[in-house]
Order: sequence, then C-alpha cells, then structure tokens
Amino acid sequence: MSYDLQCPLCNPQKDSQQVIVLENETCLFLQHDKHQDILVGSGLIVPKKHHTDTFALTKEEWNDTYDLLQDAKKILDDKYAPEGYTLGWNVGKVSNQEILHCHLHVIPRYNDEPLAGKGIRYWLKQEENRRVIP
Repeated sequence: MSYDLQCPLCNPQKDSQQVIVLENETCLFLQHDKHQDILVGSGLIVPKKHHTDTFALTKEEWNDTYDLLQDAKKILDDKYAPEGYTLGWNVGKVSNQEILHCHLHVIPRYNDEPLAGKGIRYWLKQEENRRVIP
C-alpha cells in the first residue's frame, strides 16, 4: 500500500485532534476538532492509500467512498440534522488542495448559517474570477 510518512492524512493518529469516525476496507471518514466550531459536523473521506490525485482512485476506493459517504450521512443526519450538504474534491494547488492526499469534503449545511444558499460554485462564479482569454 502506498503511504507517505509526512502526510497528515496517511497518519491521522499522529494528530490528537483528528478523529477517525468511520472506516472501511480502503477509506476513512475523519473529523478534525479544530473545524467543528465553524463547520459543524464537517469531515473528510480519505483513501487509506496515498493518492495525490483523485483521478487515481481505484474502482474499489470509489465504491468504498460511496459506502462511507452514505454511512457518514446517516450519522451526521442523526447527530446534527443539517438541511443540506456541500460535497467537494479539490484537485491540485490551483483548486486550493492544501493537503496533497486526495480527500472528499463532507460539509453539513444549515439554514441559519450566514452563507446558507451559497455552495461551491458561489465562490467560483464571481466576476473577479473571470479569466482573460486572448
């Protein structure tokens, strides 16, 4: 199995604030304590095998990601009762991928949050993000 000794997502046990909530054969659902005060219930689904690029996931990893997402949703719905979810993969630094171990963001959303109704595309479709094409 590919593993990176320096990668925080390959080594979640090294961070005392990182909680492994769920696990299956190839993936983990993690929640980090420092993010829970703003992004209540948020977490990441990460493959156990180190892939910097989401497009390198195997079919088994995709299937296990799906299964873990469904299980995580049940837990999050029961515990937090969100009105929606924002799900997303950032691939590459230009997409704001800060940790170069692919991971799916699972973010419960609530009607009473200041940015309710604004999802992933909200930030990308702003006029200041318009490319100048020669």
